[in-house]
Amino acid sequence: QDLVSGENEEESNGINLMEFSDEILLHILSYVPCTDLVLNVRKTCRKLATLCLDKSLTHTVLLQKDYKVNKDKVKQLMRDIGKEIYQLNMAGCYWLPSSTTDHVTRCKNLVKLNLSGCRITSLRLSKMLSTLQHLRSLAIDVNPGFDASQLSSECKATLSRVSELKQTLYTPSYGVVPCCTSLEKLLLYFEILDRSREGFMLSGQLMVGESNVPHYQNLRVFYARLAPGYVNQEVVRLYLAVLSDRTPENLHAFLISAPGSFAETGATKNLLDSMARNVRLDALQLPKAWLNGSGLLQHLKFNNPFYFSFSRCTLSGGHLIQRVINGGKDLKSLTSLNLSGCVHCLAPESLFRRAEDDIDSSILESLVVSCCNLRHLNLSAAHHHSSESIGNHLCQLLSRLKHLLSLALPVCSITDVAANMEKPSTQPNAVPQTCGKKIRVGVQTYPRNLTEQACQKVESSVFWMLMRSLRFLETLEIIGSSFSSAMPRNEPAIRNSLPPCVRAQSVGDSEVAAISQLTYLQSLTLAQLPNIVTGSGLVSIGLQCQHLRTLSLANLGMMGKVVYMSALMDMLKHCKCLRDLRLEQPYLSAGSQFFQALSHCSSLQRLCIVSRSGTLQSDAVMSFMANCLEVVMCHMFMGESLTVCKNLQQSIVRSFQADRPALNVVIFPLLHEDLTEVIRDVPMRHLDEITLFKSRVAEEPPNLWW
Repeated sequence: QDLVSGENEEESNGINLMEFSDEILLHILSYVPCTDLVLNVRKTCRKLATLCLDKSLTHTVLLQKDYKVNKDKVKQLMRDIGKEIYQLNMAGCYWLPSSTTDHVTRCKNLVKLNLSGCRITSLRLSKMLSTLQHLRSLAIDVNPGFDASQLSSECKATLSRVSELKQTLYTPSYGVVPCCTSLEKLLLYFEILDRSREGFMLSGQLMVGESNVPHYQNLRVFYARLAPGYVNQEVVRLYLAVLSDRTPENLHAFLISAPGSFAETGATKNLLDSMARNVRLDALQLPKAWLNGSGLLQHLKFNNPFYFSFSRCTLSGGHLIQRVINGGKDLKSLTSLNLSGCVHCLAPESLFRRAEDDIDSSILESLVVSCCNLRHLNLSAAHHHSSESIGNHLCQLLSRLKHLLSLALPVCSITDVAANMEKPSTQPNAVPQTCGKKIRVGVQTYPRNLTEQACQKVESSVFWMLMRSLRFLETLEIIGSSFSSAMPRNEPAIRNSLPPCVRAQSVGDSEVAAISQLTYLQSLTLAQLPNIVTGSGLVSIGLQCQHLRTLSLANLGMMGKVVYMSALMDMLKHCKCLRDLRLEQPYLSAGSQFFQALSHCSSLQRLCIVSRSGTLQSDAVMSFMANCLEVVMCHMFMGESLTVCKNLQQSIVRSFQADRPALNVVIFPLLHEDLTEVIRDVPMRHLDEITLFKSRVAEEPPNLWW
């Protein structure tokens, strides 16, 4: 309150904050959560009271990762500025009671509303939507017990004007889709389990009385993402049945992401044939069974494509060049390309090729030249081995893509072939990767500084030069081509893992150190790098990559011993912006030293540790939770007994739940038979973003949802 009156004192110490122009102050305030602006900051002085209610700050309210918000704060926020809010995002606010959504009715001018991950009943949804006559964009969950017959006529009238709908299904249902007669964008997330909690098999048939006539005539974007399970496949076919009868003329994005086998049927074949005849697409993703062995790509027409995903398809490089990028013609509009698991995409043909054979650099060069504006590229989950030809290494070719913001590569693709042939593995006491008993191997303390000769050799590597050329990269994933996480989705934990690719054996500390050149790096994933000896490169990343927010490390070095723990602890002391940390490593010991180092990460919000035969110290965990006040998610799946896990979980919840309403704690033995039952209760936000390991680069089209 004394900010303005103390101007004279401020003159001797520096510039008074209140002397800045309104434009600068508004820009500063835009980084403050809306709840803090309205409920706290605007009470400090008259000037801030006015600025905090500026339309530029109240037009869009984002609560989706405001983990400190509670029901009372939402109630007060809606009471104070409800009429000024046009866009409200409450996605993933799983901790708020269902009654919280009652206060959204104060936002009479809402145009966009995201309630994904929020608990809401059919009756509450009906009451809320009945008052939102200007709503045009809606995101909701459809849970067991949802009943469309409880929706009022006023609610259905609002839904009839909605043009964008995102719907996450946890039960077989059309949800509100039949009520949305003006749909232009439809996003469907299928998270239906095959078995109930009682163990009964579920059916993909919809509930009796549900309308089966969705209105797709104005549809421009259709997106469906399926979790594993046959029920999800059955239900999505019901949504697609209407599309197969009449394909919307304005459809320009058709995307279906389905894991495993999703067989093509007569109805889906008719749909694809109709699309080939009647529409020109800008974005495409299909299940691998719908593309493999078919000539579909030859007949589909594209306008100005911005997103392609051929994940896990057997598409050859020859087909990619001829049918997708038109023989190397200009494709500057393409900004996102997902070729994850597309093992033959950089080879001329796939009939007689082995997955580990060298790539054809001319195919990659054509891709780079034609798609020069790529911002997101995923080449993971495949063996992309470069030949010895000078200047044709995969890293050298990718260095031309100056606009890249996110990149995913297999570990074996970054190997410097020439250097690799000159010298054997640098790892002393080399031990084969194994999943057997713990191996006791003496490891020297990691070197703080590389020698001048070593520096010159490292800095001349192709991967080092790639990192130097992609200075604006924000997301990087380096994942072993044979890596598979031990963390399950709907099945028991994986007990064994495949050995790394032979070409990947030399990738280790020096390659990790090269990543430290990425000054603007925000998210880093490293998995199955076998030649990590000390982890010294991690320290360089901690020092240089000060914007790092997400870090995921899995199976680094030899599997019988965590060789990089000392370096990791040094790294964490510098990660002041780190918010999400995921560690997956057998035999990991999470003791007091580790959690003391982790306590330096003052911004940390989510922690996930997956470790077969791993151990933890309960007192150290409790001390860490007390020191890191921002932590709202603590997931640990290790080798401790069920009793130890339950006691620690209960202690954390009992001690910290009252002050952290969003706190979600799961501590459970990794190999316990009931793990899948525990996983199903984890909020989807955490499960999808951090607990489950997956490649996230180009997983979805950019800006798919606001």
